[in-house]
Amino acid sequence: MARELSDLHIHVGGAVAPHILWSIAHDQGFKLPVASYWEFKELISARPGKVRSLDEYLAVMHEWTEKIQSSPQAMERSVYEVIGKEYRSSRVSLIELRFNPMKRNVGGERDLDHIIHAALRGMDRAVLEYGVQAGLIFCLAREFPAHLNEILVEKAIKYRRRGVVGIDLAGTERHALELMPEEVGRYRELYARARRAGLKTTVHTGETATTGAEGVRAVVEQLEPHRIGHGICAARDEKVMDLLRERGVVLEICPSSNLATRAVGSIEELGQVLARFWDRGVRFTINTDGPYLLDTNMRAEVRLLRESGVLAEEQIDQALRWAREATFIGELP
Repeated sequence: MARELSDLHIHVGGAVAPHILWSIAHDQGFKLPVASYWEFKELISARPGKVRSLDEYLAVMHEWTEKIQSSPQAMERSVYEVIGKEYRSSRVSLIELRFNPMKRNVGGERDLDHIIHAALRGMDRAVLEYGVQAGLIFCLAREFPAHLNEILVEKAIKYRRRGVVGIDLAGTERHALELMPEEVGRYRELYARARRAGLKTTVHTGETATTGAEGVRAVVEQLEPHRIGHGICAARDEKVMDLLRERGVVLEICPSSNLATRAVGSIEELGQVLARFWDRGVRFTINTDGPYLLDTNMRAEVRLLRESGVLAEEQIDQALRWAREATFIGELP
């Protein structure tokens, strides 16, 4: 019998099947720049080899998939479909879906609480039908003004007992090391507020060469997250890896995504990175990031690491155990 898997880093914007998005777009009268389904499928793909950077990868989500999902009805269906598909295709029985509700309310034209309630309804329905465990993570945005991120944290706290399990900070890190002290402090207080309210925390960092290992160090020391999204660049600095191990911070590794965005130049380089983490005692998990955006799923990610010789079978098993230990979703059996 196939083992059940966990996916702790998966964006709703990159996880909905093209035919579902195509259906949602037409149902809502969304004007598309292409006429055929096959052109549309290519439009919303960010598979390895097509995009050349993290910016190009994110552009696909921001310009198309998130816009198509920008209504309560679209969010409810999207979350429901993602959870069901991940279970059917890969036996993912533990899933943490992340998204930014404010990137689904058309710049404030639609009520934020309605968007959130819709996502929760979709999750509840999928959990009931498939018997899986699921939770939502709200993504703050580096490009947002402070007051918008503050509202997102307030909403995450408000819905903590309904299935929102944590917050994330996403977006490119072009100026992460050049933030003014008051900006760093603002994120620090937001993260502290979330933790005090019982939420867990993660941060996208170390995904590009822009900030390097020092960017990971800054995030760990200033924001004190429970996990880090990607964190690939930490492998360049032994002291930063030691800091991750000592603080118990778990990395959310997304193999196909890291290859697509050029966070690593090759599968061989990814193997070197994970070998350094393993040898240094840094815990990491295996995740999809955006299954349909990248044309992958959890079983494909595990198979990629196994068949390329990046991880041995016992290392894969350990990473899967670490995922269940590091989940933000309550107490697991």
